[in-house]
Amino acid sequence: MIELFSYTLTYSTAGMLLFTAFLIGMSKTGVAGVALFTIPIMAIIFGGKDSSGLMLPLLVMADLFAVSYYRRHVNWSYLVKLFPSAAVGVILATLIGNYIDDQLFRSVMGVIIFVSLAIMLWMETANKDAIPDYMWFAILMGLLGGFTSMIGNLAAAVMALYLLSMRLPKNEYIGTGAWFFLAVNVFKVPFHVVAWHTISLNSFYLNLALLPVIALGAFTGIRIVRIIPEKQYRWLILAATGIAAIIMVI
Repeated sequence: MIELFSYTLTYSTAGMLLFTAFLIGMSKTGVAGVALFTIPIMAIIFGGKDSSGLMLPLLVMADLFAVSYYRRHVNWSYLVKLFPSAAVGVILATLIGNYIDDQLFRSVMGVIIFVSLAIMLWMETANKDAIPDYMWFAILMGLLGGFTSMIGNLAAAVMALYLLSMRLPKNEYIGTGAWFFLAVNVFKVPFHVVAWHTISLNSFYLNLALLPVIALGAFTGIRIVRIIPEKQYRWLILAATGIAAIIMVI
């Protein structure tokens, strides 16, 4: 057993925690979808709602690596459309989250991933050329993104749906997503501290201890993305989302 900042971890759960931090760093710098694997892992170790609070500072740290590297690859017009409704989604999820138990929490997350994946696959296989760049679509995706981000840090699937639909180039997809998640994740922090009480000094110290592992994951993600062609990158996102959805439901 390992005692770390008031947390008692077995060697296996400590290893899973390190693996989670590595995947978070890697996902934020471009290997999109792999962070979805971390959600069931953290839920198993810490429980649904508590795990979302423990993960949040890890996500913010990884977001900072991503925006610093992809700072020149961002489409601000999409962020302006997304963030106001995303903020509303975070607030709604904060209120509703107090009435959702762990089992329902996991079920909701699984359904959201599967629905997002089905829509993404339909758009890819149907070869849709038209870009659905409508304001109502951006507002809906922002609302769902904020809600799912607060309820389990699951906005990756929703944002993949939206940004893939916008036909953004690989680096612009990563950069725009990185800035969106940084803004939303920072916005979520006070709600986790004050309303849900899922972030404490001890949990934050544990997060800081994992910072080197996040950095290693971020560096690995950058290296991997450089060698993946544009078309294959889109299918990587879809495949990772599908596998993670299966794991969540099981």
